[in-house]
Amino acid sequence: MAVRGKMEVEVDLKSSADQFYGFFRNTPHHLPTACTDLHAGEIHEGEWHTEGSIRKWTYSVEGKKETFKEKIQFDDKNKIVTHGGIEGEVFNYYKSYTAIWQAVHKDGGPDVVKVIIEYEKLNESMPHPVIYIDFLVNMTKDIDAHLVKA
Repeated sequence: MAVRGKMEVEVDLKSSADQFYGFFRNTPHHLPTACTDLHAGEIHEGEWHTEGSIRKWTYSVEGKKETFKEKIQFDDKNKIVTHGGIEGEVFNYYKSYTAIWQAVHKDGGPDVVKVIIEYEKLNESMPHPVIYIDFLVNMTKDIDAHLVKA
């Protein structure tokens, strides 16, 4: 029996939703500079900022070095960046894995980023991707701090 799930958290921003989305849309090659646990990125197909490009990232999660190869999708209207997993260590646990950031403008309060992981476990005994949602939340905070400092 397939076990599919979705994890979602919201992170308040000090920067704006437009700045946050713009960082992913226009300067994703700066992610390793902004994020503590993201070490390197390389482009495999396309360009850094183009829809459908294939990228490979090296990062650390819980002190362990991993890689993640993705196909990138953008929704400019809704400020959504979708990282569709192709290969990497996450696939030791999940049949499918997609990481999503949605930058949302909030009237009367701080803008937020919705950090979402959609996944299907390889089997019921595999863990929910809590360590990966924590990693993405930390990336979100690092990017926000980088944008405020810039």
